[in-house]
Amino acid sequence: MARKKKTMDGNNAAAYVSYAFTEVAGIYPITPSSPMADYVDQWSAQGVKNIFGTTVKVEEMQSEAGAAGTVHGSLNAGALTTTYTASQGLLLMIPNMYKIAGELLPTVFHVSARCVASHALNIFGDHSDVYACRQTGFAMLAETNPQEVMDLAAVAHLAAIESRVPFINFFDGFRTSHEIQKIQVWDYADLKEMCNMDAVKAFRERALNPEHPTMRGSHENDDTFFQHREACNKYYDAVPAIVETYMNKVNEKLGTDYKLFNYYGAADADRVIIAMGSICDVAEEVIDYLNAKGEKVGLVKVRLYRPFSAEKLVEAIPATAKNIAVLDRTKEPGSIGEPLYLDVIAALNEQGRTANVIAGRYGLGSKDTPPASIFAVYEELAKADAKRKFTLGIHDDLTYLSLEEKPSPNTAAEGTIECKFWGLGGDGTVGANKDSIKIIGDHTDKYVQAYFQYDSKKTGGITVSHLRFGDQPIKSPYYINKADFVACHNPSYIMKGYKMVNDVKPGGKFLINCQWTPEELEKHLNAETKQYIAKNNIQLYTVNAIDIAAKIGLGKRTSTVLQSAFFALANVLPSEDAINYMKEKATMKFSKKGQDIVDMNHKAIDAGKDALVKIDVPAAWATAVDTAAPEASKGPAKLVKMVDEIMKPAGKMDGYSIPCSAFADHVDGTFEQGASAYEKRGVAVMVPTWNAETCAKCNKCAFVCPHATIRPFAMNAEEAAAAPANTKKAPKPIVKTDYTYTLAISPMDCMGCGVCIGVCPTKSLTMVPREGEEDQQAVFDYCVAKVSEKPEVATDATVISSQYKQPLLEFSGSCAGCAETSYARLITQLFGDRMYISNATGCSSIWGGPAATSPYTVNKDGFGPAWANSLFEDNAEHGLGMYLGQRAIRERLINDVKTIAGSEKVSDAVKAACEQYLNTLEDGKENAAATKALVAELEKIDCDCEARADILANKSYLSKKSVWIFGGDGWAYDIGFGGVDHVLATGEDVNIMVFDTEVYSNTGGQASKSSNIGQVAQFAAAGKAIAKKRLADIAMSYGYIYVAQIAMGADMNQTLKAIKEAESYHGPSLIIGYAPCEMHSIKGGMTNCQAEMKKAVDCGYWNNFRYDPRLAAEGKNPFMLDSKAPTTSYRDFIMNEARYSSLTRSNPERADQLFAKAEDTAKDRYDYLSHLAEFYGEVK
Repeated sequence: MARKKKTMDGNNAAAYVSYAFTEVAGIYPITPSSPMADYVDQWSAQGVKNIFGTTVKVEEMQSEAGAAGTVHGSLNAGALTTTYTASQGLLLMIPNMYKIAGELLPTVFHVSARCVASHALNIFGDHSDVYACRQTGFAMLAETNPQEVMDLAAVAHLAAIESRVPFINFFDGFRTSHEIQKIQVWDYADLKEMCNMDAVKAFRERALNPEHPTMRGSHENDDTFFQHREACNKYYDAVPAIVETYMNKVNEKLGTDYKLFNYYGAADADRVIIAMGSICDVAEEVIDYLNAKGEKVGLVKVRLYRPFSAEKLVEAIPATAKNIAVLDRTKEPGSIGEPLYLDVIAALNEQGRTANVIAGRYGLGSKDTPPASIFAVYEELAKADAKRKFTLGIHDDLTYLSLEEKPSPNTAAEGTIECKFWGLGGDGTVGANKDSIKIIGDHTDKYVQAYFQYDSKKTGGITVSHLRFGDQPIKSPYYINKADFVACHNPSYIMKGYKMVNDVKPGGKFLINCQWTPEELEKHLNAETKQYIAKNNIQLYTVNAIDIAAKIGLGKRTSTVLQSAFFALANVLPSEDAINYMKEKATMKFSKKGQDIVDMNHKAIDAGKDALVKIDVPAAWATAVDTAAPEASKGPAKLVKMVDEIMKPAGKMDGYSIPCSAFADHVDGTFEQGASAYEKRGVAVMVPTWNAETCAKCNKCAFVCPHATIRPFAMNAEEAAAAPANTKKAPKPIVKTDYTYTLAISPMDCMGCGVCIGVCPTKSLTMVPREGEEDQQAVFDYCVAKVSEKPEVATDATVISSQYKQPLLEFSGSCAGCAETSYARLITQLFGDRMYISNATGCSSIWGGPAATSPYTVNKDGFGPAWANSLFEDNAEHGLGMYLGQRAIRERLINDVKTIAGSEKVSDAVKAACEQYLNTLEDGKENAAATKALVAELEKIDCDCEARADILANKSYLSKKSVWIFGGDGWAYDIGFGGVDHVLATGEDVNIMVFDTEVYSNTGGQASKSSNIGQVAQFAAAGKAIAKKRLADIAMSYGYIYVAQIAMGADMNQTLKAIKEAESYHGPSLIIGYAPCEMHSIKGGMTNCQAEMKKAVDCGYWNNFRYDPRLAAEGKNPFMLDSKAPTTSYRDFIMNEARYSSLTRSNPERADQLFAKAEDTAKDRYDYLSHLAEFYGEVK
């Protein structure tokens, strides 16, 4: 049966099939599964019909647990219901999964299998999540690649309907979920034909209904539960045959050969691997290569993992196979072996089959598993003394389990063209390459594959796009390491010496995006790069997409220019065809942002094709040598060791070379603070330069800087004299002091957002090319290291004085222009030396907690924020636990101090120190000084007093700490709301800071209950119709919680005041900070982040206010409405952001309705707050 071919990824394939069989979808966003739910939501909004002739009802819930409950309820009511999840999200569904399976309700959970957080969060793929569900009673079906997802996801749905057993349909997160291939697509008519409608009818008849009522979900005692539980056995016994039946139906239609266990390889193989997931395609390539060389090896591909058919497994293994390696993509510490290995051992034993079976672990957290790993397994199986347990793809120099992996031949299909593109997160490289591969896939007869590799940072991190295309089917689910074409889209990667060109095949092409002349390029290339280019006949090109994009008006978005340059070099399509297809894609992609953006991208396409410069490679490059040796890292020994052994290799995308022993000091996931200062990534093309003559010393630039790369310093005479010669100094001293003022800028840490330019009242900052400012790095480094903090100017009193205080959050991996980090940085300036931070999973944990690269740092005394991330859903509770834990120890120490104070044996000085300490217990700033003085006095005493010994042994717990709970709106409004509410209700002295971006920013921009009316987001494709949740009002209703809403760009003073008031309040506080985000698609980009906050407040979109219970206790009005009545157009404001304006293009009538409703709601909101201020004033 011929089917249409489309270019799509595994998530798209799963969503496409699931939509056909789904009537209700209960969803919640989680990486990497969110796109499945988003596709379903989009198709529902477009009116696409399933095989039952209806559109899917999509309901976004507050958490995965809530989504599972919704699925359960909907199934009980008789609707075929689906969800999409992964990792912790899947684990949150487990309680309901037991119920769903126990009640024999036919659902399918589609899972992009992902690592479960342990010592660290990892958002990438392995099988730890699905293995955790193997006891739930769900059947489990595995796929290898996007085509199998398309074909076999249907089997999962069809078998669930017929067998009544629910299914997990899973495939490798990222490697399969995000891998793009050209695949054959089902016709819904064929799916309907295969569906057992009698079973669907029977399912509906069993559903709960008051017209034929039954009870489901009873409770049972010890006398009946066991035997009742055993009654389901026959249903599970029947599943393998039912799955096999539907696989055969699929095989009849498609000409495939799907089985419960598929064998691939030599019929008389002596060595066999058993595995499931994307690794199977890697193994098949290696098998083809080895068997062609005369070896006898094979693979058993596991498809139906639960129920596990021992009979069918053994049937698939050749009788000649005496040595078997079972590969598991998970780790179960303390177990005799991982799950699949144990199942295989049990199955062989049950069937009376003998073989030598060894167990391997591979691919945890998406660790790439290339052919070299599979060659190593078959080599190990050939040994008489093969390791019983082994690991792949790592260098284990602690327990010595890893197999040696040798350079391997290219096993990809002959004639496959392989390309790599090194980009910067947010520069459009990934999006452009997705378009490119779809253009090639949809407009040629070639097979295609695309996969995208990311580091852990937000926009600003490294991305590597791996594209393959050719005339034969492509398997190769692993990174490209020998490419026909490599492109470097950011010139900083050349200057940092990344080993990009080493991946180019001899005679291949290397393209560099830069503003350099050939002579400048030669200066920036290191010797290793030059030698490789010269010795391997690499064809070298440059293209100045930076200036082209800026001239057109695209700013930093160079990707369209570079996409056009790629097609000009690749010759995969006729030039004019390629240009036309690119323009079609650009029109589709950018039309929601307006015709101007479409036109600019069309101009970029035209410019890119003619912008290539061929570089002549001098023969002398073959013997090039570097003159400068890399500088040694300086700093605390533990930090430097971590930086050199972990951060630096990982930062250069060479993390695969790091051995296990490098983590011996970090086995529990603990890392040193302050590592981000060593990165110096230099990714900004343009950075600010300071005009000292016109500067007003207002420090607003530093106040808003997301990355703490622009800082004011007060220098005394000695510091000013010792400063580098190129240090810029203000002509007049800081007011009421003799200190010289300088504004230091770190060009190598700056992200180039330009937010500082926007807030400068005297236009004393302008953006210039970074390379011309690199001499300012020495000035910045000098000021940070040598200029002391002056207590008379560095205070928390004003916006100006606060910025002389050291930020203890710096150089994070957040997006350029990020509002979240501006708030967090300010909080660390005020309280960072005594701060605990419990951080919800999300954007703020990703930019705040990258492994071995922490942006949180310490002051000169070694004090700084103690940061931890637990989970997404439990962050408030985790933060409360931090508070309770440290308080329990502190209260013991307080009693010790009281004991000493009451002793007649101590001196007056000690008693005075004790008294001062006890008098300042609840004042964090004063108590810190009192603690320091008390410890100094106690250290002078030479005695064996238990109380003194206890205090000195635990002195770090003695002072008043500031406990902060950070997270986004998805956490605070949705999944973590129950915890937020409960923690606030305890009355304990914790501070909650909500970074309100009005979407789930970290997972791709899904709607949350903070999203506003008319806002278009994932899971709200037709525009959100429900008003934003009033989280602040809920908190204020308690009466004893400090509550504030702030918007830094609208009122810096109010922001500072609210944060200080919240922290000083001896009880719970909640601050909600408006945080414009990349997901908002603001006109002009995130350069306008702070200005957008002001516009939001001016038009009444956002309201600033404070509620302070202390004032009520004093008989004053506790509620202060800090925003004035709206003075500008609400409609004009929202039309400045594509998250709203796009709705006017996709559904103008609905846009008018929702925007009018939103505007009325905003007016009513301000009126309500005004009345609230009057009400509290009356009742005071």
